Amino acid sequence: MNITFTEAAIHKLEPYFTRDPNGYLKIYYDTDGCGCVVNGVSFLWFVEKPAEDEVILSSNYKPVLMQKGKEVFFDEELKIDFKEQYQLFQLKSPNQMINPRMTFVDKY
Repeated sequence: MNITFTEAAIHKLEPYFTRDPNGYLKIYYDTDGCGCVVNGVSFLWFVEKPAEDEVILSSNYKPVLMQKGKEVFFDEELKIDFKEQYQLFQLKSPNQMINPRMTFVDKY
């Protein structure tokens, strides 16, 4: 899996790495209350360190964590963008808009 961050997303995330240069980005896939695991919702988290059940994915910016086994719910090529006018992140692929309003959570 390859993740590409747009310049807008990098610009928005950079202050977190200035504050905590050893932090990690994580795509968290939440299925609680969704009824079915394929109906999960993705979030972008900033965390202190990887958990034991996470894999590290490559990107054009920083490594990205994801829970093991959750990769199957995402396309091979992902893009994380930030829309300044709406102050929100977007997770998309060449095939679909996965989450047009992806919440960012600072969990550090």
